[in-house]
Amino acid sequence: QVQLMESGGGSVQAGGSLRLSCAADGYTFGAHWMGWFRQAPGKEREGVASMATGISSPYYADSVKGRFTISQDNAKNTLYLQMNSLKPEDTAMYYCAVRLSGDGTWYGPLERPSFGHWGQGTQVTVSS
Repeated sequence: QVQLMESGGGSVQAGGSLRLSCAADGYTFGAHWMGWFRQAPGKEREGVASMATGISSPYYADSVKGRFTISQDNAKNTLYLQMNSLKPEDTAMYYCAVRLSGDGTWYGPLERPSFGHWGQGTQVTVSS
Protein backbone atom coordinates (compact mmCIF):
# COMPACT_ATOMS: atom_id res chain seq x y z
CA GLN A 1 0.00 0.00 0.00
CA VAL A 2 1.41 3.36 -1.05
CA GLN A 3 1.87 5.81 1.80
CA LEU A 4 3.03 9.41 1.61
CA MET A 5 3.45 11.41 4.80
CA GLU A 6 4.24 15.13 4.65
CA SER A 7 5.83 17.10 7.48
CA GLY A 8 7.66 20.34 8.07
CA GLY A 9 4.89 22.84 7.59
CA GLY A 10 4.34 25.73 9.96
CA SER A 11 3.93 29.46 10.33
CA VAL A 12 6.67 31.84 9.27
CA GLN A 13 7.05 35.50 8.46
CA ALA A 14 7.56 36.70 4.91
CA GLY A 15 11.13 36.21 3.82
CA GLY A 16 11.56 33.14 5.97
CA SER A 17 12.27 29.54 5.03
CA LEU A 18 10.79 26.11 5.57
CA ARG A 19 11.74 22.64 4.43
CA LEU A 20 8.96 20.20 3.75
CA SER A 21 9.54 16.45 3.83
CA CYS A 22 7.54 13.61 2.35
CA ALA A 23 8.27 10.13 3.66
CA ALA A 24 7.27 7.47 1.15
CA ASP A 25 6.53 3.79 1.56
CA GLY A 26 4.97 0.96 -0.41
CA TYR A 27 6.73 1.33 -3.75
CA THR A 28 10.21 1.59 -5.26
CA PHE A 29 11.27 5.08 -4.30
CA GLY A 30 13.29 7.06 -6.82
CA ALA A 31 11.95 5.32 -9.88
CA HIS A 32 8.87 7.48 -10.43
CA TRP A 33 7.74 11.05 -10.89
CA MET A 34 7.16 12.77 -7.57
CA GLY A 35 5.85 16.24 -6.96
CA TRP A 36 4.71 18.92 -4.58
CA PHE A 37 1.35 20.60 -5.02
CA ARG A 38 -0.44 23.23 -2.99
CA GLN A 39 -3.98 24.36 -2.45
CA ALA A 40 -5.03 27.66 -0.94
CA PRO A 41 -8.56 28.17 0.39
CA GLY A 42 -11.00 28.68 -2.46
CA LYS A 43 -8.42 27.85 -5.12
CA GLU A 44 -7.56 24.87 -7.26
CA ARG A 45 -4.70 22.59 -6.31
CA GLU A 46 -1.67 23.65 -8.32
CA GLY A 47 1.65 22.08 -9.13
CA VAL A 48 4.66 23.62 -7.39
CA ALA A 49 7.57 21.36 -8.31
CA SER A 50 8.20 17.86 -9.56
CA MET A 51 11.07 15.59 -10.45
CA ALA A 52 11.95 12.17 -11.79
CA THR A 53 15.52 11.08 -11.25
CA GLY A 54 17.24 10.14 -14.48
CA ILE A 55 14.40 11.33 -16.67
CA SER A 56 14.62 15.10 -16.68
CA SER A 57 15.55 18.18 -14.72
CA PRO A 58 13.10 19.28 -12.04
CA TYR A 59 10.10 21.35 -13.04
CA TYR A 60 8.93 24.43 -11.12
CA ALA A 61 5.94 26.67 -11.28
CA ASP A 62 6.91 30.16 -12.41
CA SER A 63 5.72 31.57 -9.09
CA VAL A 64 8.34 29.62 -7.13
CA LYS A 65 11.31 29.49 -9.52
CA GLY A 66 14.48 30.65 -7.83
CA ARG A 67 12.94 30.33 -4.36
CA PHE A 68 11.95 26.66 -4.02
CA THR A 69 14.09 23.57 -4.57
CA ILE A 70 12.84 20.02 -4.87
CA SER A 71 15.12 17.13 -4.02
CA GLN A 72 15.01 13.55 -2.84
CA ASP A 73 17.07 11.21 -0.70
CA ASN A 74 16.72 7.67 -2.03
CA ALA A 75 18.41 6.20 1.04
CA LYS A 76 15.71 7.71 3.24
CA ASN A 77 12.79 7.31 0.81
CA THR A 78 12.08 10.98 1.32
CA LEU A 79 11.16 13.85 -0.97
CA TYR A 80 11.94 17.41 0.10
CA LEU A 81 10.87 20.92 -0.79
CA GLN A 82 13.17 23.67 0.40
CA MET A 83 11.24 26.93 0.42
CA ASN A 84 13.12 30.21 0.76
CA SER A 85 12.05 33.84 0.55
CA LEU A 86 8.53 32.85 1.42
CA LYS A 87 5.70 35.20 0.56
CA PRO A 88 2.18 35.48 1.97
CA GLU A 89 0.85 34.14 -1.33
CA ASP A 90 2.69 30.88 -0.65
CA THR A 91 0.22 30.20 2.16
CA ALA A 92 -1.52 26.90 1.37
CA MET A 93 -1.82 23.25 2.22
CA TYR A 94 1.10 21.48 0.58
CA TYR A 95 0.72 17.95 -0.74
CA CYS A 96 3.20 15.35 -1.86
CA ALA A 97 2.27 13.11 -4.80
CA VAL A 98 3.70 10.22 -6.79
CA ARG A 99 2.88 8.85 -10.20
CA LEU A 100 3.00 5.07 -10.43
CA SER A 101 2.37 2.64 -13.26
CA GLY A 102 -1.31 2.58 -14.05
CA ASP A 103 -1.96 6.16 -12.96
CA GLY A 104 -3.50 7.03 -16.28
CA THR A 105 -2.84 9.75 -18.83
CA TRP A 106 0.25 11.92 -18.49
CA TYR A 107 -0.80 15.56 -18.59
CA GLY A 108 2.53 17.05 -17.64
CA PRO A 109 4.87 17.27 -14.65
CA LEU A 110 2.87 19.93 -12.80
CA GLU A 111 -0.62 18.73 -13.61
CA ARG A 112 -2.66 17.21 -10.84
CA PRO A 113 -4.27 14.43 -12.94
CA SER A 114 -0.80 13.07 -13.80
CA PHE A 115 -0.38 11.84 -10.23
CA GLY A 116 -2.45 9.08 -8.69
CA HIS A 117 -1.25 8.91 -5.09
CA TRP A 118 -1.34 11.67 -2.54
CA GLY A 119 -0.41 12.45 1.04
CA GLN A 120 -2.64 14.17 3.57
CA GLY A 121 -0.86 17.51 3.34
CA THR A 122 0.98 19.91 5.62
CA GLN A 123 -0.07 23.51 6.21
CA VAL A 124 2.23 26.42 5.40
CA THR A 125 1.23 29.88 6.59
CA VAL A 126 3.28 32.95 5.70
CA SER A 127 2.48 36.20 7.44
CA SER A 128 3.42 39.66 6.18
